[in-house]
Amino acid sequence: MPDDYDSPWKDAIERYFSDFLHFYFPQAHAQIDWQVPPVFLDQELRAVVRDAELGRRFVDKLVRVMRQGGRPEWLYVHIEVQGSTGDEFAERMFVYHYRLYDRYRQPIASLAVLADDRPDWRPERFHYDACGCHLSLRFPVAKLLDWVGSEARLDDGNNPFSLVTRAHLCTRATRDDVRARFAAKWQLVQSLYQRGWDRQQVIDLFRIIDWMMYLPPELDANLQQELQQLEEERNMPYLSTMERRAIENGLKQGIEQGMQQGMQQGMQQGMQQGMQQGMQQGMQQGRIDGKRQCLVRVLSSRFGDLPQWAGERLLAAGEADLDAWIEVMLSEDSLDAVLGRPAH
Repeated sequence: MPDDYDSPWKDAIERYFSDFLHFYFPQAHAQIDWQVPPVFLDQELRAVVRDAELGRRFVDKLVRVMRQGGRPEWLYVHIEVQGSTGDEFAERMFVYHYRLYDRYRQPIASLAVLADDRPDWRPERFHYDACGCHLSLRFPVAKLLDWVGSEARLDDGNNPFSLVTRAHLCTRATRDDVRARFAAKWQLVQSLYQRGWDRQQVIDLFRIIDWMMYLPPELDANLQQELQQLEEERNMPYLSTMERRAIENGLKQGIEQGMQQGMQQGMQQGMQQGMQQGMQQGMQQGRIDGKRQCLVRVLSSRFGDLPQWAGERLLAAGEADLDAWIEVMLSEDSLDAVLGRPAH
């Protein structure tokens, strides 16, 4: 099945970074001053390591935090979530570590989550000796397979990453069995609803589980029916999870339709301007049009007919703005809050 681990892991770490460290690296968590908000530096990380590709990366993050102590001190936390084994992994951790130190001249904490399928693969150190010179980097690792057999502890945990870990292990274990995947996903969703988390956290974590644990359309429809019945029986105010899922499906369809239309337009233009350039432009425009159409449908269903200023703002928006609005279109309480107030 076309499982997607990368995107949900990135989303989970960014939404619940403190919980991530507390669950996998409690010693690191205790050294951070959480009164100072962490700053994610993904663009800076790419700039530092763009010419140091050593093997396929799964997820990597760079976060600037304030270190606990007598005087304020920045600490840069480099995180790797590695989904496959590779001899070059420890070397990559070392290369990224010294490049980041060279850039910032501040302490670098290199942390690794090993999300692979080999229990015996546990790289924790890069080192070498030459002519009396000794160099070594040890870095903490969290091995997800260590949680196999401890599912009851994960089900009882209040940290969001107890659920993310469970979802990851279930996704790996059921990759070739859609019926087992359905059963595991339904069990996780029920567990999500029983943990006493607030409404927004339930919505966010449902999205991560749903993103990670792909189901074929027919089984996915069955899961949505079971979820709706569960919400009705428990009188839970989380129906927006269903709405969110419908919106995401609508977004995908809108993007696909827009891309198809754009490709047709691009191919016609390409006959005159060059086929490759025309197709690329058409696909990009189609993707943007699909996102814009999705926003119009969703915002209209939530807030009624859109005023003129909102239509003009949507029409003039670029893809980055559209993506930002899609992220908040279900969580904000007004049209102004989603698109921003019109200029006067």
